[in-house]
Amino acid sequence: MDFLLRIGAYIFHPLLMPLLGVLLYFGISPRFFEVEMLLASVMAVLIITVLIPIITFFLLKNLKILSSIHLERVEDRKIPLMIQCVLLLLIIKMVFEPYENPELYYFFVGILFSTLLALMLVLLKFKVSLHQIGISGLTIFLMALGLYFKVDLVFTISLFFIANGWVATSRLHTNSHSAIELIAGFFTGVLPQLIMMNYWL
Repeated sequence: MDFLLRIGAYIFHPLLMPLLGVLLYFGISPRFFEVEMLLASVMAVLIITVLIPIITFFLLKNLKILSSIHLERVEDRKIPLMIQCVLLLLIIKMVFEPYENPELYYFFVGILFSTLLALMLVLLKFKVSLHQIGISGLTIFLMALGLYFKVDLVFTISLFFIANGWVATSRLHTNSHSAIELIAGFFTGVLPQLIMMNYWL
C-alpha cells in the first residue's frame, strides 16, 4: 500500500501534466493535424516543460542552490517556479497560436497563471501542492474538451477524479503537504483553467 500511494506522486508529477494535456488534446480532437506538426508540438512541449526543468533542477542541486530536487522546502521553490514561468511564456509565444490552437494556447495560459499564483504563495512562505495544481487543472481541461468537442469522456474524467484523490492521499501519506496546502493547490489549478475556458469554450 505504501508503494501504491507513493507511486501516484511520480505518475502524476506536475512536470508531466502539460505534456499529458497536449497528448489528450490531440487524441480527443476530431480535427485533422499534419503528423509533422503534431510531432513537433509534442516534442517542443516535452523538451520545454519536462527535459529542461529536470536538467535545471539537477544543475541547481549541484550548485547547492536547491537542497533537494523534490522542492521540499518552500524556499527551494522560488527559482524553479520563476524558471517555469519563463518556459511557459516560451510555449505561449513560440509553440501554440491563439487562433490556430486556442484550446492549447489558453490551457498553457491557465498553467502560467497557476504557476504565478504558486510563486506568489511561495513569496508568502506558503507551500502549495504543485502536484495538486497539475492534476486538478488538467482534469478541468479534460472536462472542457469533452464539452467543446461533444465527446463522451465520462470514464476518462472519472479516472482523473480518482487520480486527484490518489495524488492528494499520496502527498498526505508522505507528509509532503497538509490538507490546507492540498486544497489550496486544487483551487490554484482549477480556477485559472475555468477562467481561460471563457476564451475558447
